[in-house]
Amino acid sequence: MRIRSLIASIVLLLAGFAPAGRGIYEDMFVPIGGIPQWVTIRGFDKANPVILFLHGGPGNAMSPFADSMFAGWDKDFTLVQWDQRGAGRTYTRNGPSVEPTMTLERMTDDGIEVAEFLKKHLGKDRIILEGGSWGSVLGIRMAHARPDLFYAYVGTAQVVNWHANLAAGYARVLALARDAKDQPAVDALTAIGPPPWDKVEVWPKYRKWQRLYQAKIATAPPAFQTIDPRYASPEEQAQGEAADDFSFLHFWGPTLSGPFTQVDLPALGTDFRIPIYIVQGEEDLTTTPDLAKAYFDSLKAPRKKFILVPRTGHEPSLALLASMHTLILDEVRPLASQRR
Repeated sequence: MRIRSLIASIVLLLAGFAPAGRGIYEDMFVPIGGIPQWVTIRGFDKANPVILFLHGGPGNAMSPFADSMFAGWDKDFTLVQWDQRGAGRTYTRNGPSVEPTMTLERMTDDGIEVAEFLKKHLGKDRIILEGGSWGSVLGIRMAHARPDLFYAYVGTAQVVNWHANLAAGYARVLALARDAKDQPAVDALTAIGPPPWDKVEVWPKYRKWQRLYQAKIATAPPAFQTIDPRYASPEEQAQGEAADDFSFLHFWGPTLSGPFTQVDLPALGTDFRIPIYIVQGEEDLTTTPDLAKAYFDSLKAPRKKFILVPRTGHEPSLALLASMHTLILDEVRPLASQRR
């Protein structure tokens, strides 16, 4: 009997459930914004606070990697991944027909609908909102529009203004190339010239050198991105790449005038009714920390905190994930407890 009980317990843990049915493990399409959108929910105890993660890209769905990336977090939180409109399995189900609806406003409203669904589905008063890179755009917009839905906003790789971020990143990469006396890089970057650019073809030329210098100055992202086997088939991988390309081309546009290029978060206003936390890589060449800190300093919020993580670039390092986890445990989770 003991062996049978042990096997049963292991099966439950592997399936993502806590003993006595307290946990939750759900994968589903949810009607959001008039279309089915993919949502996954993981947690060991339904009583725990809920974190809604907003992935980057646009189009880089995080659900295939989330179980390894946030391993252990589900003991303290219920973790929700959402494949946004035009991304991941949401794109696979709906296809390119969603393109006319992929606006900043619609995507923000989608996120709010997801939060409202989670409140009702999981029986919560509010949830915790986390956004990284492109997801930080949606996160700030959602926090600004509907503070009643959230305990706090936690941003990583925080975007501020698309044009300002791009210009700051270009200047930093060029300075690094000059400091390194890397003439091929300097020649290539000066040939491109500083942004703004009017052709999407310029981006990969710049991105080549940005990625090279990001790797030089930051710790390589850890190998936590182990893909969930359910997303690992060649068909699923091809569909994910198609979604990524589709979202990139739509949000950037052939002349770099798509919706993403219009992002200007300070223009939304700087007063927030919920706590704002930003955890930023010190060596981020895409969303540079100086712009993120200046934006953070301009914000008015009930509580706020800015954490700079050394040797971390745009992609999350183990140190950044640890800092974010500690922050949410120590400063955000108590807000949910107080609310209850």
